[in-house]
Amino acid sequence: MALDSIVLFIGVLIFLVLFYVAITYNNLINLRTKIERSWAQIDVFLKRRYDLIPNLVETVKGYAKHERETLESVMKARAGLLEGSAEERGNATLATSKGMKTLFAVAENYPDLKANENFLKLQEELVATENSISYVRISYNDSVLDFNTALQTFPSSIIANMFGFKQKEFFQAKAEEREAIKITM
Repeated sequence: MALDSIVLFIGVLIFLVLFYVAITYNNLINLRTKIERSWAQIDVFLKRRYDLIPNLVETVKGYAKHERETLESVMKARAGLLEGSAEERGNATLATSKGMKTLFAVAENYPDLKANENFLKLQEELVATENSISYVRISYNDSVLDFNTALQTFPSSIIANMFGFKQKEFFQAKAEEREAIKITM
């Protein structure tokens, strides 16, 4: 009778350990999937930005024919938004943002362009897209925080190591993006 109780106890203990491992593993998979979903949302808005830029450039081109270098730099930076590693796309995002700031600065010199309905609408859509990109980057970093915390806390860290889960990188601003914006008049 005592042997039966010990076997039952060991069986229940093994079941509980396996049950905990399964729940923790599924939680880690869920957190990793949230990170992937968040990154996909960033891609959605980068694609939207990618699609809006040519329309904006074409609108400006009619007014600012001699600003060809600015327009070309924006289009060149745009080309890297959707392809390459996360770091390469981050660099393309930085270059595109710089180009867009320059493009909007150029537009300041053309009162007719600033009043153009198409330009204003495109500018408004780009600002909304940039705000959305900022929001989904925050969401991505929140997901990475949750995942990385789960990987580091005991006892889920044991299960994470058993199954080869690795920490994810936060989306961080480049040094140039941290600098204060300089406005000259």
